[in-house]
Amino acid sequence: MKISIIVPCYNEQESIGLFYEEMCRVSDEMGNDFEYIFVNDGSADSTLEIIEALAQNDSRVKYISFSRNFGKESAIYAGFSKATGDYVVMMDADLQDPPKLLPEMLKYIQQGYDSVATRRVTRKGEPPIRSFFARMFYKIINKISDVDIVDGARDYRLMTAQMKDAIVSMQEYNRFSKGIFGWVGFKTKWLEYENIERVAGETKWNFWKLFLYSLEGIIAFSTAPLVLASMFGIIFCFLAFIMILFVIVRTLVFGDPVAGWPSMVCIIFLIGGIQLLCIGIIGQYLSKTYLETKKRPKYIIKDTNID
Repeated sequence: MKISIIVPCYNEQESIGLFYEEMCRVSDEMGNDFEYIFVNDGSADSTLEIIEALAQNDSRVKYISFSRNFGKESAIYAGFSKATGDYVVMMDADLQDPPKLLPEMLKYIQQGYDSVATRRVTRKGEPPIRSFFARMFYKIINKISDVDIVDGARDYRLMTAQMKDAIVSMQEYNRFSKGIFGWVGFKTKWLEYENIERVAGETKWNFWKLFLYSLEGIIAFSTAPLVLASMFGIIFCFLAFIMILFVIVRTLVFGDPVAGWPSMVCIIFLIGGIQLLCIGIIGQYLSKTYLETKKRPKYIIKDTNID
């Protein structure tokens, strides 16, 4: 029984050695056949050199190196595409995804689950404002989407080759793995654990990047924003009709032409802002559609030791 470990890497020179040592310790305890697939996502530091050195001394270490930074989603997809194991694991190199959970995860797979996923029950070490918006994101997307995305869910999960193949079969360019994992279905067991801070290095995810990533998820798995834009249009058309009737009746009955250009300016600015918001929402969906139709590759491999 072979287990493939997918490890996306971007400027992780401080943590790769520590991750490899811990992973080797756990794999020796488990006694299974392993392969480690490190995906270098255009790192600017010595990440690739360290991985190549590991590969020279350990035949289990495989690597894929991109021509530039294509993003974590592309790295995950590349790793899944090249994995040959009976089971596949996705985990980060910073040891926030503890390898020590793997024996327990494998036990649940052997009991009949197709996937064993993990979620953090605490956000220790995370800024409060970031934690607040993260919780809000999960609440919103679960209300407006058919896909169930668990609060605190990590990308760290063990799955069968069948589920991995289903994920790879989804060829979309704009990918949101947490949503894809839920969309493909399969019987999933959730494991909870306390949040663990990075073992070394710095996180590559700032608030702005996480915000844009959350928008990717909403656009990828819900059309609710388009419905919202349509509702705004209906509401403002109705209000405009009521206001026109009010102006006509007031002029005819009281002979009082409606004055007050400041209020009119405020109304124009309000309606104009709503219109721009709606146009922006539509533009986001159109831009994603445009990128899908171009059929660009999700990544370009510069170097690899995988045949």
